[in-house]
Amino acid sequence: MPHVSAIIVLVLIYATNVHCIAQGRDRPNILFVIADDWSYGHAGIYGDRVVRTPNIDAVGREGAVFRNAFAASPSCTPSRAAILTGKFPHELEAGANLWGYLPVKYDNYSRILERAGYHVGVTGKGWGPGNFEAGGYAQNPAGKSYKSFALFLEDKPADKPFSFWFGSQNPHIPYDRGSGEASGMDPGRVRVPGWLPDEPEFRRDILDYYYEIEQFDRQLGEMISLLRQKGEYENTLIIITGDNGMPFPRAKANLYDSGTKVPLIISMGAVIGPMEINEFASLTDIAPTILELAVKNVPRTMSGASLWDLLKKEKRQERRMVFTERERHANVRDAELGYPSRAIRTDDFLYIRNYEPDRWPAGDPELYHSVGPFGDVDGSPSKEYLMTKKSQTDIAPFFQIAFAKRPAEELYDLRSDPDQKKNVVEDRRYGDVLRQLKTQLNAAEAKIKFALENYNEAPKQVRAARQAYLQKTTLYKNGLTNLVDVTQALYALNRAEIDSDIIYTNVWQSLLMKAAASGDFDLFINEF
Repeated sequence: MPHVSAIIVLVLIYATNVHCIAQGRDRPNILFVIADDWSYGHAGIYGDRVVRTPNIDAVGREGAVFRNAFAASPSCTPSRAAILTGKFPHELEAGANLWGYLPVKYDNYSRILERAGYHVGVTGKGWGPGNFEAGGYAQNPAGKSYKSFALFLEDKPADKPFSFWFGSQNPHIPYDRGSGEASGMDPGRVRVPGWLPDEPEFRRDILDYYYEIEQFDRQLGEMISLLRQKGEYENTLIIITGDNGMPFPRAKANLYDSGTKVPLIISMGAVIGPMEINEFASLTDIAPTILELAVKNVPRTMSGASLWDLLKKEKRQERRMVFTERERHANVRDAELGYPSRAIRTDDFLYIRNYEPDRWPAGDPELYHSVGPFGDVDGSPSKEYLMTKKSQTDIAPFFQIAFAKRPAEELYDLRSDPDQKKNVVEDRRYGDVLRQLKTQLNAAEAKIKFALENYNEAPKQVRAARQAYLQKTTLYKNGLTNLVDVTQALYALNRAEIDSDIIYTNVWQSLLMKAAASGDFDLFINEF
C-alpha cells in the first residue's frame, strides 16, 4: 500500500501543477540554457566519465534526457534562429547564414511570450552572430539584454512569469591551452572520436574543450541555486542544449552527427520525468514546446512540433527521422559563396545531399577573408595538427575526410560505421535504402514554399532575373507570351540563385510536372 499511496501523491502533484498552469494562477517560467559548440555525449548524464558536469547531471536525473536530438543547422546563427522561430533555416531568408540577419516578420517564441505578459530577457549569446537591426529588431531577437540572471530576476515584476535565455560563450574557442589537464582531468581517459587521430595533441585539445563545458555547468548551477532560493524551481521549465557540435575538424559546420547531434535535457519539477527519450527531436521543436505550455497555442507557421507528446508519454506522431541543413557558415569562399547541403538522419542511416560538390566544404584552401585557410573549421591545435601533418600516411585519411571536396551524395550505415567515415552511396547493396532516403528528402523539400519576395539584399543578377520572371508571368497572364518563355525565365532565376548561393528548392519543378500532367498551367503560374 505505501507504493500505491506514493503514486497517488505524485499524480495529485502533477494534476495540481497542470491545473494551476491551465488556470493561469501559476503560469510557468521558462529557463532556456544553451552552450556554444557542445556535442552530444559530453556530460556525465550521457556517460562521459572524464568531464565533470554535476549540475547538468542533476537536472537530467530529474527530467527528460534526449538521446537523439539534433540542431537544425551545425552553425550558430541559423541554429539559434531555428530555435527561436520553430522554423528551419532555409525558411528564414538571410537567417540561414552565419552573420546574417533574422527578419522580424518571422515571429519567435520570446516575442510571443512578451506579448502574452511574460518578463523576457537574455544574458550572454542570444541569437547571433549577426545584425539584428537589419532584420527589423530593436534588440536581440531573444529578448532584452541583462548582465546576469540575478539582475534579470530583480527587474521582474512580481505578478509576471519569466522567460530567460542564457547563452554561454562556452565551450566555444579559444581555449587556454593546457587548462583541462591542469584542472585534474586525465588525457589518458579521453575517448578520441573515430574521425580524429588518437594522438596526445587531440586528447589535450579535447580536455581543454571539456574544461569549458565544466564552466558552462557551473553557470547552470548558479542559476538553479537562484531559482531554488526564490521558490521558482518547481514551476520553471528548464531546457538545456547546445547550438551545434564541438569546434573541431569535421564536427561544427558539418552535417555529420559530430556537427548536428546535441545534448537536450528538459525538466520541470514533478511535471516531467525522470525519463530517457530515444525518439528523434529537432531544435526546431523547442519553440512549439515552450508555447504549448506557456500560452497553449503553437502558430501553424512553425515547422517544428511540440515535444509534449514525448514528455507526457503520449504519442501523437511518428518521429522516425530528423532533417538537418546548412547554407553559408563563415565567409571563407571567393564571392562569399556557401556550401548548401541537406541531410536526413534515421536510426540506421545518414544521407547527405551536397548541392555544390565542386566547392570546398571547409572553405577555400587559401586565405579568402579573415578567417584563414579552410575557414569553416575553427582554428585550434587539432586543426593545426591535421594541416601540418597532412602528408603523413597515418594522418592523411583524417585530413581528407575533414577538408577535401565531397561528392554530391553521401550515405553512411550507422550500424557498422557510427563515426560516418565510409561513404556507401555507390554500393549497390544500399540501392533500396538510398532511393527511399532520397524520396523522403525530396518530399521534405517539396513542402517548402518557394519565396520570391525580399530580394533587396540579393545580388544584382538575382534581382534582374526575378524582375524578368515577373514580367514574363504578367505577359503570360495577359495572353502575350507562352509557357515556354515563363519556364525559361524561372529556370534562369533559379540558376542565378544557385550561382549566388541564395536559398532555393526544387519545389517549382514538382509543381511544373503536376501542371504538365493535369494541363492546368495557370495553377502553376499563380503559385508564384
